[in-house]
Amino acid sequence: MASNALPLIAIVGPTAVGKTALAVEMCRRFGGEVINADSRQVYRDMDIGTAKPSPVERAQAPHHLLDLLEPSENFGLGAFLPLAQQSTTEISARGLIPIVAGGTGQYVWALLEGQSVPAVPPDPEFRAALEQEAAEEGGAQALHDRLRNIDPDRADALDARNVRRVVRALEIYRATNQKPSEMANPDPRPVRHLVLGLTMDRKALYQCIDDRVDAMMEAGFLAEVERLADAGYPMGQGALASPGYRELGQHLTGELSLDEAVSRTKTQTHRLARHQYTWFKPDDRRITWLNVEDPSVVRQAGNFLLAHLSDTTL
Repeated sequence: MASNALPLIAIVGPTAVGKTALAVEMCRRFGGEVINADSRQVYRDMDIGTAKPSPVERAQAPHHLLDLLEPSENFGLGAFLPLAQQSTTEISARGLIPIVAGGTGQYVWALLEGQSVPAVPPDPEFRAALEQEAAEEGGAQALHDRLRNIDPDRADALDARNVRRVVRALEIYRATNQKPSEMANPDPRPVRHLVLGLTMDRKALYQCIDDRVDAMMEAGFLAEVERLADAGYPMGQGALASPGYRELGQHLTGELSLDEAVSRTKTQTHRLARHQYTWFKPDDRRITWLNVEDPSVVRQAGNFLLAHLSDTTL
């Protein structure tokens, strides 16, 4: 039997593939609003380096979960889920379609699968001790290895250099004696959803990434990093461990030339794209994949949504 409820639409894929542009176009065509599922775009003053939606894109379609926090603040799945669920409910209540767009796979799948995350309060002393360990030579990798011994699945999902999230996973395990990867349990009433995946030839994707990094530099990415550094935010830590912020921060301290920083930013962004494909696998049957190198990709996406929304009131 057809449901009258409008489904949640997710547009997923690697960085630089065009998720935001397609989400905005689908909002325009079908009446929707965008929910951000990029873990870095929630931070204020990190606009260029996170490829945050432009003012024009935001004017074309309302966006949710952007510019929520200062770069020094923590944000994770436990914070994302209730905010995204609230946005979904409010958008649907207006008779519009919630369209999730972003490359943070953990966030996307948790929202679509109706997961919940138990509230585990922070333990400042435990965190400080682990962060001190991480600051020692080889310490970050040692912490990641410790997590792998406890919870291999969670370790696989985290970069060893993302010390904050590794520490958080160890903190959750210490407080609950449960594997963090097993604690976001599916709700018995999963969200009705459709998932569109955008992809392209890997070599072409890397070229798109490189071109976008060059465009970011022309748009003032270095100046953005300088402003954050001048404000006292430590480059390479927390949210500012993202590709580009770390490397340009190293340029500002004299560790790298500008050319080296840009080159490393491109390499690290290639690495990020490969990691995102571990969350959005090409053979995942939950995802309908579209190749963005096909000139008709927007029409294909529109036809796909139209076919699946035909039993609802648009």
